[in-house]
Amino acid sequence: MPLPADYRIVPVPESRLRDVLTLDTWAFPSEHPTETFLELPSSLPWDRSYGVEHAGSTGLTAFHAAYPLRAYPVPGAEVSCGWLTWVGVHPAHRRRGILRAMIEHHFADCLAAGEAISALTASEPSIYGRFGYGLAANVLSLTIPRGAALREVPGADNLDVTLEEWDAAAHGDLAAGIHRRFGQLPDGLGRPGWATRETPALRTSHDSDPQRLRGPKESRRIAIVRDASGRPTAYATFRRTLTWGGPGPDGTVDVREAVALDAASARRLWSVLLDLDLMSRVTIANIPADDPITRLLVDPRAARPAVSDHTWVRILDLPRALSERRYAADVDVVLEVTDAMVPANAGRWRVQASAFGHAEVTRTDGDPDLVLDVRELGAVHLGSIPLTAIAQAGQLELRTPAALGPAAVAWSWPVAAGANWIF
Repeated sequence: MPLPADYRIVPVPESRLRDVLTLDTWAFPSEHPTETFLELPSSLPWDRSYGVEHAGSTGLTAFHAAYPLRAYPVPGAEVSCGWLTWVGVHPAHRRRGILRAMIEHHFADCLAAGEAISALTASEPSIYGRFGYGLAANVLSLTIPRGAALREVPGADNLDVTLEEWDAAAHGDLAAGIHRRFGQLPDGLGRPGWATRETPALRTSHDSDPQRLRGPKESRRIAIVRDASGRPTAYATFRRTLTWGGPGPDGTVDVREAVALDAASARRLWSVLLDLDLMSRVTIANIPADDPITRLLVDPRAARPAVSDHTWVRILDLPRALSERRYAADVDVVLEVTDAMVPANAGRWRVQASAFGHAEVTRTDGDPDLVLDVRELGAVHLGSIPLTAIAQAGQLELRTPAALGPAAVAWSWPVAAGANWIF
């Protein structure tokens, strides 16, 4: 959809950061003024940042950018992905087709950069389905009472834990190394969707601890678990808040990340987080559905689990995207795919793969076994949303009923998809 005649999409250089932040505070209201955000490190990829200008306005009327991830995990592989971010339209310029034009521009930009998929975390989940994004990964939030009982893990009590104030220079590489390694486990499988802070700007922004944005919470802390050789095997970053009520102290440990490379380290890490003085509870958001803490808790109900959507995937180059990932079982199926925005994806495709191998994806004139939209194909791309759920929700047409089971197993993955941060 073309923009109205008095609008145009333009590249946005870093020199226009103020314009970007001014627009952002219109699109996403904040208690902080633009000046506060100007003082913070920006994570934006300036060579992939674009704005919309209006002939009768100053500044920007809309904006979007794409993080160029080159090691984005999909089942059994790491691939290039254009992560859509900072999407916003000024409220005075809504309902004019600007968002659709930016999405079309983003798709073309990704394809030109060799990215077969785009992904995002949605501020409003109702928006992106109409552009072909499918919800591919949910995550959990937990509120765990202090002292919650944990199952025993051999060797956990022999591990050392240190508690320190966060220092990006001292702790940034340590945390990044454990974080990336966790996404590769179990070896040979890996965790789909476990995005790392690949670009220097993302790392700098993530590692910063701006005082003005802390609110009532303390400065960032880090807990580090080490084995007998001194090798770091787990970490958690967190902040505490403390209030005093009638019964006494009522504190909260807000855990930003808790990542462990083995079960003993996870158990040791959580035993510390759940036993800090003056605290009543521990909260953590954006953990995968199979995160170790979900199995370590003796009483998982006490953690008050809540599920939310996280990763939405859009397939842009269908044959390449389907051939880049691996499959959990043998499969030979013909898909008929509709795609209103990327016509090259539409049509019938034969997907053939051996268990835990890559697929051969070819066009075919054969009769389709499954008929679905590219949105649903994106939803199952990370292996955590089953094709059977798509079918039971009436979002997939079965032409060959016997094909559903084998295809659902093949598109699944043994490790739950998810990322533990929002970007």
